[in-house]
Amino acid sequence: MEYRRLGRTDLEVSVICLGTMTWGEQNTEAEGHEQMDYALDQGVNFFDTAELYSIPPKAETQGSTERIIGSWFKARGNRDKVILASKICGRGGNTWFRDDKSPTRVTRKQIREAVEKSLKRLQTDYIDLYQIHFPERPMPWGSNPTRFSKAAFERPDDETPVAEQLDAFAEIVKEGKIRHLGLSNESAWGTMSFVQDAALRGTPRVQSIQNAYNLLNRTFETALAEVAMREDVGLLAYSPLAQGYLTGKYLDGARPAGARTTLFDRGQRYQTAGSEDAIKCYIALAREAGLDPAQMALSFVNARPFVTANIIGATTMAQLKTDIASIAVKLSPEVEAKIDAIHQLVGNPCP
Repeated sequence: MEYRRLGRTDLEVSVICLGTMTWGEQNTEAEGHEQMDYALDQGVNFFDTAELYSIPPKAETQGSTERIIGSWFKARGNRDKVILASKICGRGGNTWFRDDKSPTRVTRKQIREAVEKSLKRLQTDYIDLYQIHFPERPMPWGSNPTRFSKAAFERPDDETPVAEQLDAFAEIVKEGKIRHLGLSNESAWGTMSFVQDAALRGTPRVQSIQNAYNLLNRTFETALAEVAMREDVGLLAYSPLAQGYLTGKYLDGARPAGARTTLFDRGQRYQTAGSEDAIKCYIALAREAGLDPAQMALSFVNARPFVTANIIGATTMAQLKTDIASIAVKLSPEVEAKIDAIHQLVGNPCP
């Protein structure tokens, strides 16, 4: 396993981060425990979860993923072996997260309630990295939009300023309940707003940004990559396999039994015009190079200099083993050049 520094902290996290959002829906508690056992044995010390999980979000399963991680910590007694990341919901309409049934927001009151509930479910006294899952302000669909949407940038009257959010987090950092802050599904402007406000006012700075990044959407490279590298706010890349679409398993309308899109029909993000043609190009390149398509896609993400960690997720142990083993796959300059050539032709078809 390889390790990289998380932002400007003293934490060294594994390049492969274990994503957990299927536990409690597609995966049982026992399967979640098995995945964590295997990942830790392979040198993966970085786990990512959220109060939102499991996915798809439902009132009856909300928090189930954190509870599964918490029962594993209790059973194994190994909390100190894991760098744990979780998230608070951003602005949203769901009302089952908060005791007073309020829609989710990133306010002082909601931040404290969310942290306390996550700590209880996780059976731990602290969370290493606590992230804003999606912004307090409206944002376009997808963390890296491929085109401008005026409606997504309208400013609501009740928007919580960045300064207020950071002040609230600072209180909880001081109490030791969270160690570091991170962002998710954020823009370059949003990230720099948090960085600059923290520097001006002496509040804890953000150490990472968790956005979608894969061969079907490389828009992170155009503005956020420079922010990540100059400000040490590294990318925690989620959906590196584009919800499994880059494995080729959904090509030509295929719907394998037990797969996420088959079960929940939530793959529209990767069913846009041009996406299937792009996937076929990348699959063909992997086969030409003698590579597993999933491992080629993951290896590409692993190798980016602005990436701190690559968040993989699996519903089977076979998938998990393939994904973690991608750390040993190194793409040749020739393969990277061919990936770039495909990208030049197909662009970023997915948000």
